[in-house]
Parts: sequence; structure tokens; C-alpha cells
Amino acid sequence: MDDQQSLNHTRWDCKYHVVFIPKYRKKVLFGTIKRDLGAVFRSLAEHRETRVEEGHIMPDHVHMLLSIPPKYSVAEVVGYIKGKSAIHIARTFLGREKNYKGQHFWARGYFVSTVGRDEKTIREYIRNQEKEDKRQDQLRMFP
Repeated sequence: MDDQQSLNHTRWDCKYHVVFIPKYRKKVLFGTIKRDLGAVFRSLAEHRETRVEEGHIMPDHVHMLLSIPPKYSVAEVVGYIKGKSAIHIARTFLGREKNYKGQHFWARGYFVSTVGRDEKTIREYIRNQEKEDKRQDQLRMFP
């Protein structure tokens, strides 16, 4: 636990593996959107004093290892990141001037798992996500 952080009266090391998908799991996260979203996610996380430790954007889902202070709930941080990034995508890539009201870019839910002693394993999993996805696609081609 040498990676502890602190607030005024608290020492903490809270990390979460978070996965979320675009609506209907459409493969829309590629090219310019993919390159742009990494910086957007990091910036939005900083607004909630959260750090993106690791992250990988696949065409149909996003993996992140987030370090979230105990004063914020996971739901609050993930909801903020998903909501504000959807607005950013709507304004930047879809030409909308107003908020993304009534439409949805991200699916409603998300997956979250606490990261304890297996942090190294989770980091490796996120880093190797693209290689594993390509391997699975190749296996599907040959029944």
C-alpha cells in the first residue's frame, strides 16, 4: 500500500475497474473519437479528484482503472464521466449545439469491481484487452 493518497483527515487507496458500453453496444469508438476520448475522460475524472490509472478504449466498450477518493461514490464519478463525455461527443462530432437531451450515447449501466491485491492482474488485463479481442475474433472465423 505504498500508493496511498490523502485528504485532510483520511489516507486512502481505493481503485475500481470500470467497464461501460455505447448504447446497443454499437462499434462507434474508433478513429478521431477514440483518440479524443482518452484526454476527455482524464480531464473529467480530475473534476472529481479522480485519477485514471489505466484505460483502454475498444470499438464497443471502455475499460478504466479509476482511483476514486472515498468522498465520492463510484456511481457519481462514472455517471459524471459518462454524461459529460456524451455531451462532448454530441457537440464535437455530431454538430449539436445544445446538450444531448433525450438521446443516449452510453448504455444505462456499467460494470464495476474493486481492485485490491490483484491490481497488477487488472492492469495487465486492461493493457492486453485489444490483443485478446483480436485473438477471439480470429477464433470465431474458424469454427
